Amino acid sequence: MTKSRIATCLWYDRDGEDAAQLYVSLIPNSRIDAVSRYEDALGIPSRLPAGTALVVEFTLDGVAFQALNGGPEFKQSEAASIVVHCDDQAEIDRLWSALTANGGAESMCGWLKDRYGVSWQIVPRMLSEGMLSGNKPAVARMTHEMLQMRKLEIARLQAAFDGHA
Repeated sequence: MTKSRIATCLWYDRDGEDAAQLYVSLIPNSRIDAVSRYEDALGIPSRLPAGTALVVEFTLDGVAFQALNGGPEFKQSEAASIVVHCDDQAEIDRLWSALTANGGAESMCGWLKDRYGVSWQIVPRMLSEGMLSGNKPAVARMTHEMLQMRKLEIARLQAAFDGHA
């Protein structure tokens, strides 16, 4: 069980354990904390075979999550997303490629959906810092540039912020 009192629970049909394993493999300082499984003795009705994960508790860089294999009733949506602030373009590229692989999909402005339908925002840390800089003309230029991109490119965003785009 995670030590945090608060965790985000992500609902999956049946792939919660696979999703959690992918996520912890991609984000440093991450781990699977606990897995409870559907077992015949639990008395919980399930269309999934005994031994299938029911709840997977995992931590992504210190943030607690749960993956619940609850069935097909609910789907992921863009109304909630996991935001990853990246320090460099290599990290953005690595996460973008891994999360859009095998059925994931790109969206605009650094957003994507992974193969499980979970929405992510893969954003450079400099974007957040720039947005909070108070430099309205620079923020407007950088925002305009960001709105043209799918995967965010630090060099282009920085050039726009600096007025060199």
